[in-house]
Formats: sequence, structure tokens, C-alpha cells
Amino acid sequence: MYAIVEMAGQQFKVAKDQKVYVHRLQVEEGKKVTFDNVLLLSDGSNVTVGAPAIDGAAVEAKVVKHLRGDKVIVFHKKRRKGYRKKNGHRQSLTEIVIESIISKGAKKAETKKAEPKAKKEEAKAAPVEAKPKAKKATGKADDLKKVEGIGPKIAETLNNAGISTFAELAKTDAAKISEIIADVRGNHVTDTWPKQAQLAADGKWDELQKWQDELDGGVAK
Repeated sequence: MYAIVEMAGQQFKVAKDQKVYVHRLQVEEGKKVTFDNVLLLSDGSNVTVGAPAIDGAAVEAKVVKHLRGDKVIVFHKKRRKGYRKKNGHRQSLTEIVIESIISKGAKKAETKKAEPKAKKEEAKAAPVEAKPKAKKATGKADDLKKVEGIGPKIAETLNNAGISTFAELAKTDAAKISEIIADVRGNHVTDTWPKQAQLAADGKWDELQKWQDELDGGVAK
């Protein structure tokens, strides 16, 4: 007997005692979990198809452990720009073992009831502290992407922080730049950015290009 069931946003074909790796579940190790969105059941020649799910059917499983999947490498490169960016990702997973497949009589998981209107109104009435607005850039903005290691997302983040010209970037400490772009995904080394920006601000493009040819993503090779 096997079933096709939706678990953590994915569909799996499962049988009893089978081990399955699903997206991370918010359930403690050793606890049992029930999946009631069963799309198909097969017991020999008897096949039941849901519309879309089968009423009363469920798959019961036990959480074995939480783990992380194999690393996936994402590499970006722009030709003739000296731009390279390498990111790694490991998916958070949960290992479960299928204990039983119930064809009928399973109870549906209880859904949380909506909060009373009074509580919602209180939440709306609660004062919210105004977030400080980011400083607006003044003057004509420069193309910060000409600095080796700066991509569109980082350039946008710097602009939102009030750094929109080469001169402003050159005056900003590398540690401060790292703090500003901390939420941008990836590992970014900012040590050479102020000096690159100073050369660009001074119009020394040939000198900047020669130096950038020796850099790899803004880092000296």
C-alpha cells in the first residue's frame, strides 16, 4: 500500500517504514506528525483518487532528526567586467519515517480560530514607532557598479543609505560599508571599494581599470 501525500509544500509517494526528507518541520525530534492532505491511495488493485484530497485519509510519521542538505554552489560571473560572486546554500531538512497510512477515519488537523475583532482593533490602535528615514542622496548619482565587487543590489542599498557618488563612497570607511550592506546576500570584501571610488571620483579611469584587472570580486588576487 502506498500514498501520494503533500508534506511541507511538496508531494511524495510514500509507503510504511519509508524514510523521507522534507523541508524543515517545526516539530521536535521524536514527536509524531500527521499529514492529512492525501491526494491518492493505492492498495493493490484498489486505487482512490482525491478531489483534490481524500476525506478521512492521513499519513502518520515520526520525526527522526533535523539536518541540513548538501551544499549547492551558485556562481555568478560577468564577462569582461571582472565580476565574480560565489554563494553556497544548504537547505534545512527534516528526516521522518512513515509509521502508518490511514485510508479513512483520520481526524483533520485543527486550524487556528480567527482572533476576536476587539483584539484586532486594539492591535491597530497600538502606536507604532516611526522608523528613521534613510538620508536622501544629494546631487547627481554616479554608477557605483563601476567599482569592482559592487552589483546592482549593493548599489541600490548604498543609494538608500545616502551614498550615491564616488566621492561619498570614497569618504566612507570600509567597515561602515560592510555594516550598511550586511543584509545583502553573499560574502562581500569592501576593503578596496573606497580607494576604487576615489580613483573614479578623480577621473583616473585608466589607473582604475589597470588595478581592477588585478582584482577578483574586489579582492586582490
